[in-house]
Amino acid sequence: MQAITVQDRDAGTAGLTLSEVPYPHAAENDVVVRVHAAGFTRGELSWPATWTDRAGRDRTPSVPGHELSGVVAELGYGTTGLTVGQRVFGMADWARDGSLAEYTAVEARNLAPLPAGVDHVAAAALPISGLTAWQALFDHGRLAAGQTVMVHGAAGSVGSIAVQLAREAGARVVATGRARDRDTALRLGAETFVDLENDRLEDAGQVDVVLDVIGGEILDRSAALVRAGGTLVTIAAPPTVTPAHARAVFFVVEPDRTRLADLARRLADGSLTPAVGEVRTLAEAPEALGRRGHGRTIIRVVDDVPAEAGSR
Repeated sequence: MQAITVQDRDAGTAGLTLSEVPYPHAAENDVVVRVHAAGFTRGELSWPATWTDRAGRDRTPSVPGHELSGVVAELGYGTTGLTVGQRVFGMADWARDGSLAEYTAVEARNLAPLPAGVDHVAAAALPISGLTAWQALFDHGRLAAGQTVMVHGAAGSVGSIAVQLAREAGARVVATGRARDRDTALRLGAETFVDLENDRLEDAGQVDVVLDVIGGEILDRSAALVRAGGTLVTIAAPPTVTPAHARAVFFVVEPDRTRLADLARRLADGSLTPAVGEVRTLAEAPEALGRRGHGRTIIRVVDDVPAEAGSR
């Protein structure tokens, strides 16, 4: 089968190559998914798990990508809860070959059913970004109706979903980003917008929760904006500045089938829209994923047609 592989740790996205690789093995509690669309996180080329397995052994050439939407092609021994031919979406494992491939093996618990009528491209843009936004806002940030949340990078893949979820929950949203992101953030439901290049962040006032995806100076300065009892949540790096009388949380997203299903229902009813930018084929992936654009670049591996179980 065909897949995108990477072998040179120092090459970045320039090291992505379209290759022929073996069809994946479905271990216990796995499914093999015929991938219809896949997402790629640029930062994953710096993650140790991209290059080694859980025992620390080299596993290059690796297949990157950890978001996928497709159809179950095969069940591993003991797998329950999913069936061959079922539409699914979710997260591929960190330390195994990923989703930029025609087929990939995934733990069944990392996948959720995808409602009929939901496009695989939109679904592939949702798992990591959607779960990250939800876990940041509600599991770690404990955001509630009537509170105020500041979302950094509000037009990005995580931030745009966070804005929509926070507004749905009845929170007031202060969005940040570049000037070009203002209209997008306000359209998604932000009440106010802070241009990080031209406005003074501190003028936004105190908030109950800060969701940071940027790190560095912005993360440090955000600590002073969290009111007592609030939470600074970041996925960028462990905070070096802690808010006074408030919590600071750094976390890595975790798979959650139940929450994925909740997000899929929102996608199906039109109440949630992921930030999809370019849509390219698997053959175009090496070039397309090396460019920075507006919205997520999603790789459409096959058209939305039924997959045949066990086909190679």
